[in-house]
Amino acid sequence: MRPTTKDLAKAAGVSLATVDRVLNGRPGVREKTAKAVNEAIERIGFVRNQSAANLARGRRYRFQFLLPEAGDDFLSTLVERIEESRAAFLSEALEISMRRVLANDPHVTAKALARVSPALVDGVAIMAPESPQVRDATTRLQERGVEVVQFITGQPGLRPVDFVGVDNNSAGASAGRLLGRFLGERKGKILVVSETMNSLDSVERRLGFDTVLTNDFPNLSALPSLETYGDPERTQVVIANSYANHPDIVGAYLMSSEARQPLEALCRSSDPLCQVIIAHERTRYSEDKLREGALDAVIAQDPGHLVRSAIRVLKARTDGREPLASQERIRIEIYIRENLGVL
Repeated sequence: MRPTTKDLAKAAGVSLATVDRVLNGRPGVREKTAKAVNEAIERIGFVRNQSAANLARGRRYRFQFLLPEAGDDFLSTLVERIEESRAAFLSEALEISMRRVLANDPHVTAKALARVSPALVDGVAIMAPESPQVRDATTRLQERGVEVVQFITGQPGLRPVDFVGVDNNSAGASAGRLLGRFLGERKGKILVVSETMNSLDSVERRLGFDTVLTNDFPNLSALPSLETYGDPERTQVVIANSYANHPDIVGAYLMSSEARQPLEALCRSSDPLCQVIIAHERTRYSEDKLREGALDAVIAQDPGHLVRSAIRVLKARTDGREPLASQERIRIEIYIRENLGVL
């Protein structure tokens, strides 16, 4: 059986009231007594029941998701999962809120983080492209005592701050392997499209993708990354220009989480059925395109798992505990037309 507070009081030679004061960091305990209690904790292996302690104190957790204002299908799914979690976690004294910002303007994101008060928010899950402004604002947020999770993408200078998302290097490498195997002996160029290369997930995916293509598929050559910035007109122009300038394109890798704009531009500029096209994230749109044959494979991560994991990690950090790494590991999922109905 797990040691109780009564066992701890007996092992430390103090009263239950003293144990309660030490565990909750309240004043009125001599240093020698507090040391005796802490030594007894180690000696008998006492583990505090945090849920019971929170219930007794009326403790509530207040977490916020900071998401881009602009987005398409995948972001809409994330918002749906956050709303689901908001309702589901109310019974566990968790208050989940959400804020949307112009992600491509780092100054706006930094200002939003600067306005987060530790008196009102215990932790923030941040989904924003890499920038010095956001990185510095995140560091200052941590210094104010607010827990932080990097959500899906992040700031490289902040790691090992908790990150919730797939291993993006492996995701990019998986895309390279799929393209190479599907194309077989065909020779040609690969179109690579990202919303922005300021996004750490795109940088890491590109690195993994290039490593596999360079080492194992010398018949294929990846073109420089095209950045669309989420602008439909720009997306159409840069993709159309690439196909006009490189008639030997045999495949495409759509690195960002929103595939709709680049794939529509690609279909207007070329025949997708003559190429191998890999995209990210399972949405209603990407499912439809897999069934039509316009996409050959989708590399995905579970939005519900992402949201729940971010909440659990923030809660663990707020409680002063280590998150359970095996539970929070986000799996890479690969979908083709034939397994959409079973995964």
